[in-house]
Amino acid sequence: MLEPAGSAGAVPRAFLRIGGLTVARQQLALALELKCERIICIAPRLTAELVELQHLAEAAKAQFHVVANSRALVGLVTTVDEVFALGDGLFVSIPEAATLLEEGQVILVQPVEQGLAAGFERIDLNHAGAAAMRLPGRLVERLAELPSDCDAASSLQRIALQAGVRQKAIPAPGLDGLFWTLVRSEDEAHALEPLWVRQRTRDEGALSPSRGLALVAVRSFGPAMLHAGSGTMALVIAAAVFALLGLGAGWFNLLPLGLSLVAIGWLLRECAVLLSRIESDATYLRKGLDSKELYGWLCDGLIVVLVAWSSHIHLGQHFVDRLFPPFMLVALLRILPRLFAPRWTGWFGDRALLALGLGVAIALGAGSAAVHVAAALAGVAGILASPVLSRLTRL
Repeated sequence: MLEPAGSAGAVPRAFLRIGGLTVARQQLALALELKCERIICIAPRLTAELVELQHLAEAAKAQFHVVANSRALVGLVTTVDEVFALGDGLFVSIPEAATLLEEGQVILVQPVEQGLAAGFERIDLNHAGAAAMRLPGRLVERLAELPSDCDAASSLQRIALQAGVRQKAIPAPGLDGLFWTLVRSEDEAHALEPLWVRQRTRDEGALSPSRGLALVAVRSFGPAMLHAGSGTMALVIAAAVFALLGLGAGWFNLLPLGLSLVAIGWLLRECAVLLSRIESDATYLRKGLDSKELYGWLCDGLIVVLVAWSSHIHLGQHFVDRLFPPFMLVALLRILPRLFAPRWTGWFGDRALLALGLGVAIALGAGSAAVHVAAALAGVAGILASPVLSRLTRL
């Protein structure tokens, strides 16, 4: 897996990066998604990059082996094993690839024109390989009959074809979110990166103004952050800092500023959610943004408290009484997504939009009216939507 990419002395294919993720790490994630118990890497020596992969594999309770040549595979694979073999430089979207490889022993193929143009190996008149297969372990023994420096993946593919392992065509790349490519050089990796980032950050659910801005920001600056070594955690920390700054601004009665800072924190949270999709294609390597719902509740609480602090809302009332109107508004906005079509749920859940709107209203001296009117409209919307939802449920 350590064939040089492009010219001699270049970075090995396995360590080319797309969206901050190396090809080798993506392949490891696929192997762990397929619940492989042993990961075998063919490489001349153990390097620091391979040690990092070893730690990730062992953290997922899998064994990790580095062997010098294809013949060494014979001693590590038994006849009762099943083997998943991935070609050098193969970079794929993991959920789709795992689905294809979970369907029993198979050699994945593609139309010859499509495959040869992408650098894959021809296997017959009409098909090229897809550099991924699932084979019975007994076929690995035949590698002992071949030269030790043979390409293991290519040789196993020919052995499997001779043994009659069935072929299965992969869908056309781009169909149903499939990303399937062979990365051979740094130039190819750079060219593929925007496509990969766009594919990983596609949002088929409800799109809100904040999520739209986050998409633009992540697709523009996300890869640079990932290559620099800063990513999701940096954004999560920044979002938390802005939330605390918003609370501090509210404490000093700077309510519009406090709500604006909460809005910025929410936008950073949306960026972090999207960026975590690029960083992690499988939960084995990184959990992603597990705290996103917690942050959503935190923002709701901050908005309620900041609005209650506003001197423009029922001045003279007890603080607990002043919590009620913004609390009801936020509670209704939590309920409404269950009553409306998915395309609208993003707007109801966009806390940056809510915080900015209330901040502007408070700055104009209409904070109390804005909260009461918004809560009333949310209540009316819920009342009108409920009968429609009931009829649809009965159907």
